[in-house]
Amino acid sequence: MSKNEKIMAGLMEQAYLEIIPTSTILDRLVHVPRHSYVSITCSPTHGVEPTLDIVEELRALPEERQLKLVPHVAARVVRDKGHLREILSRLEDARVASVFVPGGDAAQPVGDYDCSLDLLRDMAEIGYSIKDVGVAAHPEGHALVENDELLRLLREKQEIATYLVTQMCFDPDVLVRWLREIRSAGVTMPAWLGLPGVAEIPKLIALSLKIGVGQSVRVLKKQKGLVRKMLTARPYQPDDLLTGLQPYLDEANLDIPGFHLFSFNNIERTERWRVETLKKLNGAVT
Repeated sequence: MSKNEKIMAGLMEQAYLEIIPTSTILDRLVHVPRHSYVSITCSPTHGVEPTLDIVEELRALPEERQLKLVPHVAARVVRDKGHLREILSRLEDARVASVFVPGGDAAQPVGDYDCSLDLLRDMAEIGYSIKDVGVAAHPEGHALVENDELLRLLREKQEIATYLVTQMCFDPDVLVRWLREIRSAGVTMPAWLGLPGVAEIPKLIALSLKIGVGQSVRVLKKQKGLVRKMLTARPYQPDDLLTGLQPYLDEANLDIPGFHLFSFNNIERTERWRVETLKKLNGAVT
């Protein structure tokens, strides 16, 4: 195994799934190994309550099913500082060690917080025992915010936050170039790279265009065999993306501790792909 293959294996060991709260999600998480990291999204429609409920239900499970939970608290669904205090209290009662704070996709904020920086500042003022706080980053830019402003916000957020998670991206060159740029500009937070998990390709392309990653979707469309895969309904797997990232993994300055896998609730298939990829990297027969 080469040096970069060893690094990739370590990143895949650290990879964690992003899930969407649903009524059946607890049963589907049986496919996730004990003490794995699981990130729980926050709905722009239903708010933070379903996220908190899932956190508490998961924490109440027997020890053999305990997971490391990373709930999302989107700024635009938090009403005010009092609501934020309630959220932090519930997360601390659930022994959450990490929380992810994006701005959120709600068209209009429900209360006082238009962006995650304002919420982060109020979190710091209130105080909390949660060890790690993550923020969102956008290698392909943001439809409503200029790139210079995105960079400024990342620099300010790192006074409070401890890591960043990138928006889903299909282009390894875009990711690496962007990482080098933000490191040169003084952003030092460890970067968990947001990778698409296993998903049906038409659905994946539609979702990607919706969230504004059109540039790297063009890369996805050029990947060998895409048309055939679409016609035969074979799902996408991010193997080509990993291959493209691998040559750069020994650049210590990039500081990539692991991958954030957008599962789209395809939990069993995405986890199976992760395990099979690890076996291949470790030279095991699959």
